[in-house]
Order: sequence, then structure tokens, then C-alpha cells
Amino acid sequence: MKLLVTGGAGFIGSAVVRQAVAAGHQVVNLDALTYAANLENVASVAGAPGYTFEHADIRDRAALDRIFAAHRPDAVMHLAAESHVDRSIDGPGAFIETNITGTYNLLEAARAYWTGAGRPGGFRFHHISTDEVFGSLGETGQFTETTPYDPRSPYSASKAASDHLVRAWHETYGLPVVLTNCSNNYGPYHFPEKLVPVVILNALHARPIPVYGDGGNVRDWLYVEDHADALLTVLARGAVGRSYNIGGENEASNLDLVRLICAEMDRQRPDGAPHARLISFVTDRPGHDRRYAIDPARIRAEIGWRPSVTLEEGIAQTVAWYLANEAWWRPLLDRQGVMQRLGTG
Repeated sequence: MKLLVTGGAGFIGSAVVRQAVAAGHQVVNLDALTYAANLENVASVAGAPGYTFEHADIRDRAALDRIFAAHRPDAVMHLAAESHVDRSIDGPGAFIETNITGTYNLLEAARAYWTGAGRPGGFRFHHISTDEVFGSLGETGQFTETTPYDPRSPYSASKAASDHLVRAWHETYGLPVVLTNCSNNYGPYHFPEKLVPVVILNALHARPIPVYGDGGNVRDWLYVEDHADALLTVLARGAVGRSYNIGGENEASNLDLVRLICAEMDRQRPDGAPHARLISFVTDRPGHDRRYAIDPARIRAEIGWRPSVTLEEGIAQTVAWYLANEAWWRPLLDRQGVMQRLGTG
């Protein structure tokens, strides 16, 4: 297949690009190269046959039309998005423009291309979203594909809106779509403003490790390489018009996750042990959802997919990767907002 991957220089998108190229697909990587993107994420496949990079913004409809006409993809995997909740609190406008208007532009460009090509039955528009659109859970229960939407932040509200647009384009125009909503990702190439790399890098530099509130917020953690595998599997086997929740089956509180990372740092970098002494509780994020959890029954029953990496295995691999790849993360520390507290409202 020829895949058009939006946001392919980002964290999750680059994992999809690397796996797709390894699987023999042709890949067109469309990315605006905003602050969290990094072409080093796809350097390992940059010279591969069938790989092409297009520097473009999904808010630019003319550029999208040109790219569809030039490359004629068999499928779109739409991962381009503003995704940091704290940044959405400080500056929601960029999230509205990219996640909503950008998705609208991409849908319209895809629809025009698909219609002009005679509505080929094999074409797919795969929209990648988040479990945050469902809001916050109590101590029990899990999100299913039929859980009512209840977004609580500008980020999750913008992603909820994009999900609704994708479904509407399927129902109204017949565009063949599939949707996925994932839990929190972690792993190699994670931009160093998110929790897992912040903990690793702060522990490495003996700096305070910030934990919001009491650290009791619970997330389901999904290793990024598992997520990329799930996305390509859904693209190949998912039913048109269907949505699938993708979880890691690894629930943990933020505090327990931080302690796990600190213990792994103790093992791999013992000269700084015990790293847990660096944990520092800070003022909570405004509107911080208490708990997310994914029910993976549909993707397991209909597609036969489940994660392969446990949280303990994934954290060990992630810590090892960051310790071995300072040349990747060191230049990123100078980007705006990195290693700073954002989203205080």
C-alpha cells in the first residue's frame, strides 16, 4: 500500500512510519515540523525505497490537494495534531486550528481525491485519536467505543470535535473511515515535555521530579511500538465506519509510574540512586482528569490484537533508550517550553 501519514515526524507518527516502511509499504510522510516534530525520528528510513517526505501543514488546503494529486495514496493515517494538554491550557487557539480546522481540510482533500478517483473501495481514512475525549472515570469502569464523549481540556475538546467530523464525513459523504482512540503512549523518541521523558531526564540531571497533585491520577500506558502495530493492523483489518479503542492493559497511577521509572534509573544508572528522593509534589493541572482506562474487548475480538509489552518491560526499554541517545534529546531541551512548567492556567 501507499500510505499518506500526517504527523509522521512526531512521536507516534514516526513509529508508524518506521514500522510501515519495514513492512514494505510506500510511505508519504506529511509534517509541518512544528516544535515537537523531529526528522531525526525517521532518519533510519529516510533513504528507504518508497519513502517520501512532504513539508506541509494540514491547515493548508492547497498543499494537501497537491500532495494527494502527486502521490495518489491508498490510505491516509491522520496523526498530525497538537497534543500537549498543558500547552492547550496556555494557548488553545493552535489546538482549534490544527486539530479541528486541519482535520476538516484533510477530510475535504481526501474526499475530493477519493471522489475524483472513482471512489475506490479499498481507500481508507484512518483517524487516530485519544481516550481523553471520553472525560474522567471514577475508581471503577473502563472506556468503551460507546462511552459518551465528555472532554475536559481544550486539547481533548479539539480531538473530540475532530472525531465527530470524521464520523460525519463517513455518514454524509460515504468516505470510508476507521477511527482509533488510544491510551497514554510512552517509549523511544518521546518529545521531552511529557511525563515519562521528563522523569527520566530530571532523574538523570538530579533535578526535582514534578508530580501533579497527589500523584493519584491513573492512566493506561501503551508502549508506542505496540500502538504503531495496532494502528497498521486496524488499517488492514478494521471495518469501515468502526471505531476501536487501543489500550496497553497497563493501568498505573502517576506516582506509581514515577516510582517505577526511578527504580529503573537506580538499576541502569546507580550512581544517582535513589532517584525517588527527587520526587516533588506540585500544584495540580487545572481540570486534571482523575482516571482513564481502556476496555480492549472490541479490538481483541474483531481484529485479534493485544499489546505485547508490559509496563515494566517498556519502561526498562525506554530508560535504556534515553540513556543511550543523548544526541537525540539534548538539542530538544532548547525548544520553547521544554522542561518548564506549563498549563498553570
